[in-house]
Amino acid sequence: MPLVNTVEMFKKAYEGGYAIGAFNVNNMEIVQGITEACQELKSPVILQVSGGARKYANHTYLTKLVEAAVIETDVPIALHLDHGNSFELCKSCIDGGFTSVMIDGSHLSFEENVALAKQVADYAHQFNVTVEAELGRLAGIEDAVNVSAEDASYTNPAEVQEFVERTGVDSLAIAIGTSHGAYKFKPGQKPQLRFDILEEVARRLPGFPIVLHGASSVVPEFVEMINKFGGQMPDAIGIPEDMLRQAAKMAVCKINVDSDLRLAMTATIRKYLAENPSHFDPRQYLAPARTAIKDMVAHKINTVMGSAGKA
Repeated sequence: MPLVNTVEMFKKAYEGGYAIGAFNVNNMEIVQGITEACQELKSPVILQVSGGARKYANHTYLTKLVEAAVIETDVPIALHLDHGNSFELCKSCIDGGFTSVMIDGSHLSFEENVALAKQVADYAHQFNVTVEAELGRLAGIEDAVNVSAEDASYTNPAEVQEFVERTGVDSLAIAIGTSHGAYKFKPGQKPQLRFDILEEVARRLPGFPIVLHGASSVVPEFVEMINKFGGQMPDAIGIPEDMLRQAAKMAVCKINVDSDLRLAMTATIRKYLAENPSHFDPRQYLAPARTAIKDMVAHKINTVMGSAGKA
């Protein structure tokens, strides 16, 4: 099965009351762990690459790793640019084989965001590539995204219909209380998603796929493991998975997960090297890290996305 865009994925997800997991990839082990879980659970998947990951691993290496995953599996896979910050970056990914791109103009004025998103959508649609844009700004830090709590803002539902109609984008990321990175909420602070905003957006955009960024749950097990084996991570609270599952039953068709994968991989490597200090073969510590990625993705598919058996 060749790489696909997100049109059919999202149509089925919206009608079926589930979401597609969009998992960030940086190297071979992460690609393998994600796709092995999806293959076993028969779940469609979005493999997404940030601008930072593309610089780190090289566009060609990443696309060839994803092509290998397509050969080794028979589930629908979309290759997506996460948080593209310019038309030029989106164009480069479209020209280089990506089947979906995100243009993030959320830091711009409404009119500037519209103009940039339309420019990307007009170009992408010539090549059957789908486009995601963003309204509202999530707080947090992750890769090139760095938004303070003061600069964060919820999505204004009154703007979404005009934005989608004028830009022609295929999906819309909204801000309803999620946050990028591992440090989403302080201890004692209660996470709460604004389902009222999501409901109003869905009312104004019936049948239109909505996206949630910053949706890692920051599994305490891995934070504790990192700290036990030499880390200094403070207590962190993520988004409760039952809230994310509720969003997936509504209009949310794509849920992004990155920090939970990083935590699982790093914690597993730290533990292995602490317990086996004489080992120096990367395969010895990357193999259990790959398994940790696979287990995390399987957990997200079963607990959050609801996409098992939907391939």
